[in-house]
Parts: sequence; C-alpha cells; structure tokens
Amino acid sequence: MRNAAKVLQVAFTYIGTIVGAGFATGREILQFFTQYGKWGALTIGLSTLLFVWLGTKMMLLAHDIGAVSYEDLNRKLFGRRTGWWISLFTLIVLIGVNSVMLAGAGSVFMEHLGLSYQLGLWITLIGTFLLLNKGMDAILQLNSIVVPLMITLSVIIISATIGTPGSERFLSLNTDSSLLQTWASPFIYSAFNLAMAQAVLVPVGSKIENRKVLVWGGVAGGLGIGFMLMAGHFALSAHMPGIVQFEIPMGNIAFQLGTAVQLIYVLLIFMEIFSTFVADIYGVTLQIRTFWNIPERWLSLIILSICYLTSQIGFSSLLSVLYPLFGALSLVWAVMLVLYRKPEIIR
Repeated sequence: MRNAAKVLQVAFTYIGTIVGAGFATGREILQFFTQYGKWGALTIGLSTLLFVWLGTKMMLLAHDIGAVSYEDLNRKLFGRRTGWWISLFTLIVLIGVNSVMLAGAGSVFMEHLGLSYQLGLWITLIGTFLLLNKGMDAILQLNSIVVPLMITLSVIIISATIGTPGSERFLSLNTDSSLLQTWASPFIYSAFNLAMAQAVLVPVGSKIENRKVLVWGGVAGGLGIGFMLMAGHFALSAHMPGIVQFEIPMGNIAFQLGTAVQLIYVLLIFMEIFSTFVADIYGVTLQIRTFWNIPERWLSLIILSICYLTSQIGFSSLLSVLYPLFGALSLVWAVMLVLYRKPEIIR
C-alpha cells in the first residue's frame, strides 16, 4: 500500500508538471493536436508513448546517477562542458515558460472570473513566494490534490460531449497542414515538455529509492497525460473552428455545462497553472544556486520579477511563438535521452 501511494504521488507529480497553462486552458492542445483534425488522435497516441517511455527513463537515470539537479542529468547525457551549456539553455527556457504560466494565470482572472489581469499575476507571485520555502514536499502535496480533480473534470467533459452533434468530429476534421508538420508536432510537443519537466522529475527520481515505484509512476503519469490530452482534443474538436478565438477554450466549453462546473473548472485551471509555476520556479532556483551564491529569498524575488515583466506581453502571443521554438530546440535533448544506454537503466 505504501508503494502504491508513492506510485500515485509520482504519477500525479509527473502529470501536474506537464499540465501547465497552455495544456490546462486548451491552447496547447489546439496548437499541437486539434488543428490537425482527424490526425490529432493518432498524434496524441504517439505523444503518450513518448511520455511513458522517456519520462520513466529520465527518472530512472536521475535515480541511478544520484542527480541533485537537472544539470547532473545533462552532463551525463552530453558531457561536462556541453551539459553545462544545455543546462543554461534549459534555465532560460524555464524562465520563458514560467512567464507564459504567469500570463495564463492573469488571463484566467480576466476572462473567466471578471477580475483584473494584474490581480491574477500578483496572487500567483505572492502564493509562489510563500510556498517556495516548503520545497518539494509542497509540490507533491499540491499535485496530489489538484491532479485527481482535474482528471475527474476531464471525465465530466467527455461525458457531456458524447452524443452532441459534433462529438464525432475528431475523427473527420480536415486540415490544411502537411503530413510532415502534422507528425512533427507530437515530437516537438513531447520533447519540449519533457525537457522542461526535468527540473522537477530529476529531483523526484533521486528522492524515490524504489526503482519499481519510478517505473510504475512514470507509466501511470504518461498514460494520465495522454488521457487528458485526448479528453481535451475530443471536446475541442466538437466546437471547432469557433473555439479557436478564446484565450481559455476549455473554460468556454465548461461554461456550457453550467455556472457551477465553469467556476470549478476555471479555478482548477488556475491551480494547475499555479502548481506548475511553483514547481518550475523551484527547479530554476535550485539550478541557479549551484553557481550563484545568493540567499534563496532574494533569488526567488529576482526570478519572479523577471517573469512578471515578461508576462506583460500577453498569453497567446507568448505561447504561439515560444513553445514551438523551444520545442524544436529541445528535440536535441530528447534525442540524447533516447540514445543514452546504461545497463542499470534497461534491466
């Protein structure tokens, strides 16, 4: 029972790390899967396999080498010098992604709660600053609450979509995109998210002593991510193409299910954004402290200030430009993880 609880904790942390602003709101699903019409379901299946395989492999490798931070993992994959540069690149990307997360929180407050965009930013910043002192335990506990609720609401949305006039459109929607672009999308999406998740999954892999817990946690987490991707794609396809105009498309779908469901879903979107934001800032702080001796509180304030300034650009504009670019660059990292071989990893 104790191992089963740890497996679920690892799985929920994995899911919660991947399910960030673009995922929970539906923007990522639209951009990387739903826009490709009938191919979306197949590419989600491919992406799910990559999450199961590479996410598990990453945690096992971190476990076997006793990695303290994701820089240890990168040095193992690329060598000491190149690994340092890859870690620096990851650090820059994480800060950019966290700006997207923060902008997403502001969009939730403005579009669906009728509150100020800036209020959403400041609540997220203050809450993150207060939680950072509690470390990994706070991240694990937060995801253990939020992720099961998010999965439950995904089931509700699927149930509500089944039987509606557009419920079968995910199997028949056409796309103007080329096959190369369509099938490159799941690789870019998975590579980007896995490269970013290393800030959290590497410490998790080092902390868990039982390798079987990591294996089953990685498998369950990867399948959970795939399920939530498919649930979002299924619902979004039924409302294409009009759903594209909304900043928070999944929130708009929830609105059609009643005020209570909408409010709960929007609050959960914010909590998912918040949990991922906290986890990423935690990983960035750990990494920077390895080469810059500065008190944690001051370092956190500096990073959060950078994210706040960058978030003023807006949510959709940041998402559409940064995610594909960072995803393409992360492909190199993912290829190295695929090619890495060590007897302890595959036994």
